[in-house]
Amino acid sequence: MAAPRPPPLGGPRGLAGGSGGAAPAAGAPAGVSMRMFHGEVFLGEMEVFPMKQGGEGGFPFPSNEIRVSHFSPPSERCPPLAILQTIAPFSVRCKLKTKLMPPLPSLERMYLSCFSEFKSAVVMVGDEELHLVAMPTKTENVVPSFWCCSARSGLYASSVGMLNLRCLAIVFDLDETLIVANTMKSFEDRIEILSRRMDVEDDPVRIAGMSAEIKRYIEDKELLKEFIDTDTVTDNGKIVGTQKEEVQPVSGGQERVLRPVIRLPDRNAILTRINPEIRDTSVFVKLRPAWEDLRNYLTAKGRKRFEVFVCTMAERDYALEMWRLLDPEGNLISPQQLSERVNCVKPGSKKSLQNVFRDRGCHPKMAMVIDDRLNVWDDKDQHRVHVVPAYTPYYAPQAEMANAVPVLCVARNVACNVRGGFFREFDENLLKKVFELIYDNGLLDLPYAPDVGDYLVCEDTNFAPSNKDQAPIPEGMRGAEVEKRLNGQPFREGGQISSSTRSPDDGMSIRGTGGVRNIQPNGAAVAVTPSVFVTVLQEIGRLCNSKVEFRSTVSNGKSMQFSVEVLFSNEKIGIGIGKTRDEAQVQAAEKALQNLENSYLSFVAPIAGVPNKDSRKSPGSGNGFLEDVSCSDVDISMQEPSGSTVKQDHSNNLDKLSSVMSLIREHCLEDQHIIFRDQVRNSSPARNEEYHFQVELAGQILGSGVGSDRDVAKLLAAEEALRTLKSTTDPQIKKYLRPVRCNG
Repeated sequence: MAAPRPPPLGGPRGLAGGSGGAAPAAGAPAGVSMRMFHGEVFLGEMEVFPMKQGGEGGFPFPSNEIRVSHFSPPSERCPPLAILQTIAPFSVRCKLKTKLMPPLPSLERMYLSCFSEFKSAVVMVGDEELHLVAMPTKTENVVPSFWCCSARSGLYASSVGMLNLRCLAIVFDLDETLIVANTMKSFEDRIEILSRRMDVEDDPVRIAGMSAEIKRYIEDKELLKEFIDTDTVTDNGKIVGTQKEEVQPVSGGQERVLRPVIRLPDRNAILTRINPEIRDTSVFVKLRPAWEDLRNYLTAKGRKRFEVFVCTMAERDYALEMWRLLDPEGNLISPQQLSERVNCVKPGSKKSLQNVFRDRGCHPKMAMVIDDRLNVWDDKDQHRVHVVPAYTPYYAPQAEMANAVPVLCVARNVACNVRGGFFREFDENLLKKVFELIYDNGLLDLPYAPDVGDYLVCEDTNFAPSNKDQAPIPEGMRGAEVEKRLNGQPFREGGQISSSTRSPDDGMSIRGTGGVRNIQPNGAAVAVTPSVFVTVLQEIGRLCNSKVEFRSTVSNGKSMQFSVEVLFSNEKIGIGIGKTRDEAQVQAAEKALQNLENSYLSFVAPIAGVPNKDSRKSPGSGNGFLEDVSCSDVDISMQEPSGSTVKQDHSNNLDKLSSVMSLIREHCLEDQHIIFRDQVRNSSPARNEEYHFQVELAGQILGSGVGSDRDVAKLLAAEEALRTLKSTTDPQIKKYLRPVRCNG
């Protein structure tokens, strides 16, 4: 929806207190007159009104004067109020309106400039920025009117660039999330612990497992020893020598450092030396499989989808070198940014996004975390953490590839869905409603701003041993252990590793990329958490090469219920409502699975002779997704005389639809989603049943189609949408389209 715009300079002007609402309404807080300056230039007399009754939190300007120091960066697509509502929700402190009519030309120019260029006038008060946001008014005349919003100094400037580029932040843990690293001493300590466990073990299966684990440790330990002694390693009979890799200075004044490194890509391993002058600081590092897939997604086509940060409990020099191995070309974090982007937390302290962004690089609401542990994060950040299973290449080397989708590829898909959901809500809810606001609106009219946590299902996948089984020992160095291992201090079981293992509990959580199963020691039945519906749905999307997205909203009513829609290849297939977002998401996923089941059965019934199942029935027996269907459920009216003809028509329609969608995507900018919305269909007998689809782009309806077949309806809607895109003059649609290219 287009934003209301003030008239051009020189237009008719009214008197103060007219329809623009300069005078406060009955019962509203009284205004205070203040002089407004830009630097030393007087702009005019402003009347300031607190946003709350009685002036609570009221007038933030010192010395009762408003002195603009500078302007915020202009935005390409985001009005200042949308940015401020995202990074500083409901931070409106007061309203300002000119007392002089007509206003002084300098004030009028500033107001119109802020309004048209999507920028704000900034007043500095200590470490706080007060942003004066130009607001439209009811009057047709130019009445310079502002809302005053507060934000931390510097946060607005960094956020406007990210929102313009459709970029979020992602924070990585290192040890057992992306890498596992060991020194000679840590290898020896872990081998000793496993040997002691074997001495008291009488189960031959467990003994065999520990023996194989020890063998893997010894093999890598021998490679590390050879690297320390000779600066070479023998890999599969071939001698591999070191390469001197230059380490970029992190801050000014540092001398150039050449570090000896051996990369073994077949083993997914690297040997390096933290201090090139001290051989005992040599480290054997295993990189988690599929890291390159995740890294390439973050920087695909030379465009950053995420600003990257690191938060670890490891020692700083070690953390910087581990990140250099993961990002050798500095594509994710430039050398100039390393000092502020790599955050090292003291062991025993909680990780916090507030500390990660201490230099105001981002707002926590715009950041997601990839970590193998949830409980190390501050409570208020845990809903923004995507927890991955700990990387255990020695204990379970095959576990990483046991799933059809590697762990870091799942993380990549999660990041993609989070980014898509965040900016879908930003565009279709926040921007749309902000454009509708005028000066006279109140705080309660401000729309909900998206939060990365809205699009994550938070699950802690930490391993907890049962009464019989011991947890695997931590395979890499964590936190304070890094410094101890590099300094040669001993490692004792029950000491350092106690922070990474769990004592026996009532049950055992089995690690996985999806839901968590609780197994009781007494042999009770396995209870699968509802989040398995989300996991199953995402796996179906992967197998079908279709994108699964969850779009979240919150109601404006007092009940504060949450609503979640499921989009499957940009088509809405399920909706859920609950008191929490997780509850709504699980309900939406379950309904989406039911709808996919019904659609699948409706499709295969006429083609393959599979009986059609009543779509009103909910899943019962069977596996909870596709049930066994008896012959008595056959709906004869759905059968066609020629299955081959139906199949051919269906294939032709899909080919046509694919071609039309390709043309539509050529017209649209990257990351702007075309949505097929399934409208309510007629409840007439099956033979005359109609399907209604409409195509939307950022909330704008481009086309609609009606047909007796879902694919026909979608095809008709897509064809009309393509015609609309080719001929549209609507600026709200054109801003999502690519520039027109000349034919030929």
